[in-house]
Amino acid sequence: MDWFPRHISELDLVANRTLDAGVDLQADHPGFDDPVYRSRRETLAKFSQAHGWNQPIVHIEYTGEEIHCWTAVWDKMEALWPLYACKEYLNALELMKKHCNYNRNNIPQQRDIAEFLESRTNFKLRPVSGLLSSRDFLNGLAFRTFFCTQYIRHHSRPLYTPEPDICHELLGHAPMFANRDFCDFSQEIGLASLGASDEEVEKLARCYWFSIEFGLCTESPVNGGKDQMKAYGAGLLSSFGELEYACGENGVEGPEIEEWDCTRVSMQEFPITTYQPKYFLADSLQDAKVKMRKYCEELPRPFFAQYNSQTQTVFIDRPVKRKEIEES
Repeated sequence: MDWFPRHISELDLVANRTLDAGVDLQADHPGFDDPVYRSRRETLAKFSQAHGWNQPIVHIEYTGEEIHCWTAVWDKMEALWPLYACKEYLNALELMKKHCNYNRNNIPQQRDIAEFLESRTNFKLRPVSGLLSSRDFLNGLAFRTFFCTQYIRHHSRPLYTPEPDICHELLGHAPMFANRDFCDFSQEIGLASLGASDEEVEKLARCYWFSIEFGLCTESPVNGGKDQMKAYGAGLLSSFGELEYACGENGVEGPEIEEWDCTRVSMQEFPITTYQPKYFLADSLQDAKVKMRKYCEELPRPFFAQYNSQTQTVFIDRPVKRKEIEES
């Protein structure tokens, strides 16, 4: 079979196979013409590239300019989270404030977050210098590992980023990994991606996109009343404009909302540079997880994979021979 990781240490072999190394910026990137910003990105990329699976994440001294950018994003999002974020996110964010030094004037250290998440849900953060292929990224989730960037968007446009950055990762993704249902949901997608065909990986990537990145769920108000639509996807929880667009009152100009159905989701194309024209709504995080598990169980898979958290190894139910891993 094509190569896939069997032990968490083998994530070292794919972590640097980035599609975008985080340094070679596109001409339309706000930091393209800023040599200081590009040099900083290169330094942070080297930290990520030197990281090993059993090493502590390096401590990064963020600059005043970088913290100012973080603060601008935090201040814009802080008023929206109570209105539109799911209760699991809000509960987790309070924990991150207490245990990981989350606040408007400080960019939290990935090492602190990783240690907290491992103690709570056995989920890990792994530094990476840029975007990975869908296959490599999803394979990491099988080991309860999230590949996480360490750079921040350009200071000239603090409320815009053309790529995942530390604001997106730490404000959008990380708090949700303090919730076990969400972690189990993410791992279901990762385990199903191991040894999957390119076609099935693409379907799983769409399921990831419309859930972990742009997922919505239904919540009943504590004091009764009409059910409300809340966000649990990181692309919404870290974007003030799209969060309001997806969950706010938009009238006839709003997006289309469909029920969370994995088969339907797996066929849905999506834009990456504009707001989503369509979102998928689950009854709850538990509902999203159960339906995702059922979908993964019914996929045409070459083997059944199960993760052993004690040995950090994936067990598969039949003998297979892996091809050599392709060089990056």
